[in-house]
Amino acid sequence: MNPYYREYSDFLAERFEGKVQKISIDLALGCPNRDGTLGHGGCIYCNNAAFSPDAAKNALGVAGQLARGKAFFARKYPTMRYLAYFQSYTGTYGLHSKLIEAYREALADSETLGIIIGTRPDCLPDTLLDRLVRLSKESGKEIMIEFGVESMHDSTLELINRHHSAATAADAIRRAAAAGFAVGVHLILGLPGETEEMMTATVDAINALPVSTIKFHQLQVLRGTRLAQMYAEGLSLTLFTPDDYAALCVRLLKRLRPEIALDRFVAQAPADLLIAPRWGLKNYQFREILLKKLAES
Repeated sequence: MNPYYREYSDFLAERFEGKVQKISIDLALGCPNRDGTLGHGGCIYCNNAAFSPDAAKNALGVAGQLARGKAFFARKYPTMRYLAYFQSYTGTYGLHSKLIEAYREALADSETLGIIIGTRPDCLPDTLLDRLVRLSKESGKEIMIEFGVESMHDSTLELINRHHSAATAADAIRRAAAAGFAVGVHLILGLPGETEEMMTATVDAINALPVSTIKFHQLQVLRGTRLAQMYAEGLSLTLFTPDDYAALCVRLLKRLRPEIALDRFVAQAPADLLIAPRWGLKNYQFREILLKKLAES
């Protein structure tokens, strides 16, 4: 048991028996911030290959992707069970009947205990939310929803080309939680123009909402993004060192409700995509730095 914050593994252990692993599922979905519905080019920092580097795997279909993921983990953990993680782009952006069909296919897998759907706050209408409620009851399995919120400052959301507001994020979180789903949020620390006071205000705003899990990660400048171009043209960014970032995380953790589980603190983009900051650390190495600072605080 971690004495400093609630681990994501503790959150999972309350819901599922045994060891549970996420398997990322790619449905080849789009994003309204890329296809012209809201905007073009996506968020300024977004290169989807950074968190879904094997985008071609969608050709396998849901069952095929699950089978491949299970084969990989089963070699080391024969009794492992799984959560299907609809992570790539916007996991609720598409024809609702097709989305439900894909979610149902994942839930039908005997070794899959539930699904996690990653999406934007402006892409979960009540009509789809109602269908997810029915699907969860029909399958008898858990559905969790993870929103890319990034910041609760409208000025920042406009700058990074999100095309939704902080109020939209708060509304989506409240509606999903009221429907009975565990809600996760994703926040980026170090977005252009944000001070520590602004980042703290975002965490305080999220802390006041019915959130079950949080993912933090440091801003990364990735090749092929508008942010990379802006950075090359002289945009000033807060590019944390590991020590400074860990110290910030310590300060933010102290503000969170103890029941909120921390899913992640850092992101690791593929080395060939990452411009800055280049830490050269594995996740467990950063965690050691963080835990040391927590023990000293």
